[in-house]
Amino acid sequence: MHLPKTFRQISLPLMKPLTEHVIRTAFVNCTKGEAKRLSVPRDLAERPWDDLDFLGWRDPQAPDRAYLATELDGRPVALALRCPSATSWQTRRSMCSMCMTTHTGCVSLMVAAKAGKAGQQGNSVGAYMCSDLACPLYVRGKKDAGIGARLPESLTLEEKIQRTVANLAAFVAKVTA
Repeated sequence: MHLPKTFRQISLPLMKPLTEHVIRTAFVNCTKGEAKRLSVPRDLAERPWDDLDFLGWRDPQAPDRAYLATELDGRPVALALRCPSATSWQTRRSMCSMCMTTHTGCVSLMVAAKAGKAGQQGNSVGAYMCSDLACPLYVRGKKDAGIGARLPESLTLEEKIQRTVANLAAFVAKVTA
């Protein structure tokens, strides 16, 4: 597969470890009060930051909520997402639109309210994503999604990472547009 020039030019700087304060202030599609109250992982220092293009997590107190935080253009950006609870995951095989990993029953439609006035009016954007938001680990082979989860490709690992970052950036751009 030959990648378009714009796809190849995405740089892959290592993601810097994010603090709870940085994550909370980076949310673009919820109020400051909501960002202050949401659940942030307590184990941020132990996360494998060198293997992450974004940090994603599900809210243990609210199973229908998930969050992701990343750095785009040198600044942190975080999104609040709505998703089906774990009990409603379907058992058919689906593909994540971020990392292109296929799962049986572990891909969910993640919906983000648009940023600003559009979000206040109820507009949203959705994408099918790994239900555990561990896309960077699946791409790098650090987490196993089972037999047949990673389809054979001629892309290098760096190109797969670039594709995941580009897909994430496109999703964030839709939310913030």
